[in-house]
Amino acid sequence: MCPLRLIPRIFLFDEGEIAPEVRAQRVLNKGRLPALTRYILDNPDDYVFSALTASVDGDVTFESIGGEGVATRAGQIRVPMAARFLINDGQHRRAAIELALKDNPDLGDETIAVVFFHDAGLARSQQMFADLNRHAVRPSRSIGVLYDQRDDLAALTRLLALKSPVFKHHVEMASSTLSARSSKLFTLSALHSANQSLLHGLKLEKKAAQDVAQAFWERIDMLLAEWQMVRKRAMTAPEVRREYIHSHGIALHALGRVGNTLLRDSVDPRAWGPRLEGLSAVDWSRSNPAWEGRAIIGGRVSKSHTQVTLTVNYLRRALGLPLSPEEQRAEDAYQRGEA
Repeated sequence: MCPLRLIPRIFLFDEGEIAPEVRAQRVLNKGRLPALTRYILDNPDDYVFSALTASVDGDVTFESIGGEGVATRAGQIRVPMAARFLINDGQHRRAAIELALKDNPDLGDETIAVVFFHDAGLARSQQMFADLNRHAVRPSRSIGVLYDQRDDLAALTRLLALKSPVFKHHVEMASSTLSARSSKLFTLSALHSANQSLLHGLKLEKKAAQDVAQAFWERIDMLLAEWQMVRKRAMTAPEVRREYIHSHGIALHALGRVGNTLLRDSVDPRAWGPRLEGLSAVDWSRSNPAWEGRAIIGGRVSKSHTQVTLTVNYLRRALGLPLSPEEQRAEDAYQRGEA
């Protein structure tokens, strides 16, 4: 266990502008550091970091505390003062710790686990990095939302998925993709993104945000007969996903953005509810040629930034809402066949 205050002083990584083939790990992505640093500073009592992995370049010796049996496996490692510690895995954690200590020096007495290896040269260090990251799999976004106990928006999304009559029993909680035969209509990650768009910039208390989100999606549900038909078992979820786009992430995201525009004028359902009526006339079927190039590219639903914007544009026009300058530029490019 190493005190955090020592991490920036003794653990190094290849920061120079040198070729990848003579580096021991990837280049530091400084764009990741603000979020990692803020995570430490916002959660000083319960942040969680996995161990750093470092190589020691020096004449390392081990002195056992016992002469026989298991006692020979415990003792002290002696490392020369001139030894060099090179981080093989954890350089972003190390850099974030250094930045966090500048804002909150009291964190210096905290500790982090470090796994040490004896440095056997560049080739070995490169192989260690490859081995450590070879089978690393980022958890799905849905799992991240499901397990996140800090974020109010994640809590709101879980509540809707588990309690709302619109989503209850129809949200895939673990995976961010749905198999062709899945009995679910939505993924938790897609619903989370939609709620993020819906509530963006609105200054609402937690309970008010929950009420607004639930009221909005219940209103949308009233305008989408196929969602209701799945609950009534008149259609199956695979049929709806195969024939319509309104349960896909791009549609939920677009609906959230359109809803955000209405909610900025008023969060009272009596004000924004009737303004959504135009959605009942939207042809959500995949066969609608209007979706090609917007929500669908080459026969497949696409959720790129441009496709989301073009889908939002289509819905805004259906509701008689103006386009933002960015949306208008995307629409002009689409109309010229450049999207």
